[in-house]
Amino acid sequence: MYKLHQGMGRKMEERRLTMIAALVVSALVIAHPGQARAQSQPNIQWGTYENLFSARSPWNSRPVSPVFGEYVIPKSSYVPSVAEGAWSTGVFLAGENDPPVTVNGLPGTAGVWDPDAEVRRQVTIPRWPSGVIPASAADGHADIVDPVAGIVHSFYKLRQTDGNWMASQYAWTPLNGRGWGNPAHYFQGARAAAVPTSGGLIRKHEIDDGRSYYPHALTMSLTYNGLSANPTYIFPATSADRDAATTNTGAIPEGALVMLPPSFNLQTITTPVLRKVAETLQIYGAYITDRNTGTPFVIYVENGSGFNLHKGGWNSAAGNDLERIRQGLRQVVGVSGWVDGNGESYTPQANFNLLSMRGPWRLQSGTTSGIYETWRQAVVFPPAPAQSSVVNSSYRSMQPVSWALPVAGESFQLTARTTGGGLLRFQLRDKATSAIVYDSNNLADGETARFSWPAGNVGPVVTATSGVGVESTVSGELLRDGQ
Repeated sequence: MYKLHQGMGRKMEERRLTMIAALVVSALVIAHPGQARAQSQPNIQWGTYENLFSARSPWNSRPVSPVFGEYVIPKSSYVPSVAEGAWSTGVFLAGENDPPVTVNGLPGTAGVWDPDAEVRRQVTIPRWPSGVIPASAADGHADIVDPVAGIVHSFYKLRQTDGNWMASQYAWTPLNGRGWGNPAHYFQGARAAAVPTSGGLIRKHEIDDGRSYYPHALTMSLTYNGLSANPTYIFPATSADRDAATTNTGAIPEGALVMLPPSFNLQTITTPVLRKVAETLQIYGAYITDRNTGTPFVIYVENGSGFNLHKGGWNSAAGNDLERIRQGLRQVVGVSGWVDGNGESYTPQANFNLLSMRGPWRLQSGTTSGIYETWRQAVVFPPAPAQSSVVNSSYRSMQPVSWALPVAGESFQLTARTTGGGLLRFQLRDKATSAIVYDSNNLADGETARFSWPAGNVGPVVTATSGVGVESTVSGELLRDGQ
């Protein structure tokens, strides 16, 4: 009898919970219809050419209960745009057997600018696919996805002349990473916000995939009167346009997420391809990653997609829909949580490595100098019969990313990441007196040092020491302690 009543009770409880779940879903649809629709998204394999970056990348995550600001993106010289073309980018897949290509700097320069290493150099891409076509406008964007290396290569002002490839700037990001920079590796793509041009791009295989929305946040540029001069960028961006502080006149910084609030009526969007964009803006939003000239906003579509809102001439209905979207967009200024690309709630990473091993490096002792390799994020020493040490006292090993700046009294933990017997030493020098106010001493792989950030204007002095007889690498992680 007990078992019978227990079973009946379970069934009644299951029915009750089912009804409650249905009510919750119904309430969610009323409160934010886009959030509920995203629940049914099928599993996606992240970190691939088709679906860039990890499930927990900001690109692939959606906010829960976003709070919105009041600022409205202003009108400008042109109507808003969702487009492929001269100012967008292509995304090209490298194969295992594709040949290497060396990219040189533009004529009159000392090489391709590598903002991670902060040097101009030749860049040799180990696998270069055929058919790479940079965007035709001055920015010359193109991204190459290499699944073998697990890297997205991102170029600015890429072009081919007489069979030779040249570019103004090169940066890279992990294919299965966040798709955004961090304080140590602060520039990870060719857009002004330091992200790859493929991040947030509407991809050609997504346009007619049967979904009513794109399964990721979009990438968007604003013009001068929409972008903020102070701050010029916010998390997760790590950079902005060089003259942003003196030329922007708006209120939205790069790195900001903008969305269509739940109150926005998607039924007012009459153009089918824009309805899909609008629904995405209501579920995931768009990150501000760049600046354009004269267009209130531009959402970028992969080149070669055939996406065109104005086939056969100006489409006034699409123009009106874009204007409605402009009027509806708002910056997200707070959230109660995040849901990743697999539909799981999570807390985004907030504690990032502050220490880069970029140079310049000066030989301090021994005979063998180490070289910074951006893809390994480490100083690399070739095999040598005796120890050698190199030192970087330029203060360039810590990039002043605004949202990650150390504060006096904060606790930090430094961990050495070395191979082949390499050693890491981290010091802080008072810039006014040149006195060393903190010294970790030499740390072997996995060893840690904890300290409080000193007061005053201090800068890092980093020393890397090689192993003996084998290749050795030296890098480190400088994290806020206890986070």
